[in-house]
Amino acid sequence: MSETVVITGASDGIGAAAARALTAAGKRVVLVGRSREKTAAIARELHVDHFLADFSRLDQVHRLARELLEHYPQIDVLANNAGGIFGGREITVDGHELTFQVNHLAPFLLTTLLMDRLVHSQARVINTSSVANTTYGRLEVDDLETLEGYSPNRAYGNSKLANILFTQELARRFGDTGLTTAAFHPGIVRTNFASGSTSPMRMLYRSALSGLLLSPEKGADTLVWLATTQPGVDWVSGEYYVRRKLGRVNVQADDPELARQLWERSAQLVTA
Repeated sequence: MSETVVITGASDGIGAAAARALTAAGKRVVLVGRSREKTAAIARELHVDHFLADFSRLDQVHRLARELLEHYPQIDVLANNAGGIFGGREITVDGHELTFQVNHLAPFLLTTLLMDRLVHSQARVINTSSVANTTYGRLEVDDLETLEGYSPNRAYGNSKLANILFTQELARRFGDTGLTTAAFHPGIVRTNFASGSTSPMRMLYRSALSGLLLSPEKGADTLVWLATTQPGVDWVSGEYYVRRKLGRVNVQADDPELARQLWERSAQLVTA
């Protein structure tokens, strides 16, 4: 039986491009998206299963996990790809800063809810991060939701740094079970990313320079590579990759105590 690959944020951009590539490679791809219409359209194109979940609502993450566990006795790859950069500081219905919840807390929750199945499957967990972890990330355990010094860029950079710390702690906690994990930067990709943000980054995606950005297919390349090659041989579990090579990370990413504290705080926040 072909491997089952669950991809979040799969209705557009690099998620959809990765879904196309992995389906062509013979994987059993499962799409997760927020938009009913766009997710269903990609599912029809590829003749694959799809589920809906808005990561700004943790109850929908719980429902998604239940549905995945009900339908798939084996999950070989979980690609935590959903995310974005937003505008002014906004609080979700769950009481969390929107960027932190969508980019970190929701994928953390989904992964932990699926953990027994992932361990049983000796799965690989792939987390879409960003070079913004080095440019803007400055994580403080006592202010994970940027009550102080908020900006869209800082909130985004912090969440992408959190993705890397989560990856490293996931490898430390579960590496001896056979589960493997990696984070990666897709590059600056020509998508709808930042379209709803007040960040200056949105201007790049709307300018004449947008034609110089990577295609979604090229942006998805490292995700597809991580999903189809052999951990421990082609790549190292717990690490961060850029263009299939080890990437430079924020100095905070090398702090195992920060990674441990982030994990424990995140677990408290999603169960509060």
